[in-house]
Amino acid sequence: MELPLRNTSGEVTGTVEVSEAVFDQPMNQALVHQAVVMYQSNRRSGTHSTKTRAEVSGGGRKPWPQKHTGRARQGSTRSPQWRHGGVAFGPKPRSYRKDMPRRMRHQALRCVLSEKARTGKLLLVEGLNVSAPRTKEMLNLLQSLGVSRSTLIVTLNGDMNVVRSAHNIDRVWTLPVRLLNAYELLRRDGVIMSVEAVQEAQALWQSENPRHKSRLTVEDDLDPEEADEDTEDTVAEAAEETDSGSETPEDDAGDVGEEDSDEGEE
Repeated sequence: MELPLRNTSGEVTGTVEVSEAVFDQPMNQALVHQAVVMYQSNRRSGTHSTKTRAEVSGGGRKPWPQKHTGRARQGSTRSPQWRHGGVAFGPKPRSYRKDMPRRMRHQALRCVLSEKARTGKLLLVEGLNVSAPRTKEMLNLLQSLGVSRSTLIVTLNGDMNVVRSAHNIDRVWTLPVRLLNAYELLRRDGVIMSVEAVQEAQALWQSENPRHKSRLTVEDDLDPEEADEDTEDTVAEAAEETDSGSETPEDDAGDVGEEDSDEGEE
């Protein structure tokens, strides 16, 4: 798969060969939705809290006698139905954290990256760097690329000149490629990536399971005919060893007979 490559002036200078395993995956809306829910839940602090009737100060005295007043019986002025009373079934501090398998997170990221590439919202720029942290220089770069909506600039290791140049521009964010995820991509309309960031993305997310290497047996590395020949040789060698190492019942009987005859002569 090839994607157009642009320079800082916005001109197409060539194409870049990218991996289809990262930039040409079918969209899985259910998986992407699950990933977005996880990222949004993990952003919640969960510090909300309310006081129950036991935690509100006051209300220790019974407001009026139980009977003979014509009023409804009340035991405390801090019951939930009273003004300044406690809250029934109110929120308490809790953790909203959700977890998701690594493979599923990476696949959701690949789906969103592929969708951005298919719709033309992914721009690859050669030499995506600025000489000094200047906002004007970054504005000129974005205007040359025709960027008018919210944009995410993805670099290799978070170039500080790029970060500081885009810091004061409205609706422009920067992010290192290792911190990229499906939620950050979906929050912005367009994505600008450097060539180095694309290469790093392919190295990170091209493999389904990079931690574990494929385990192949000896027969998998050989041709079927060679594997059959090796198997036959192994069986033949095992049979020869068995024949040479064991004695037949007839030999055992002969040995026993000789021992008996010797004993008789004695």
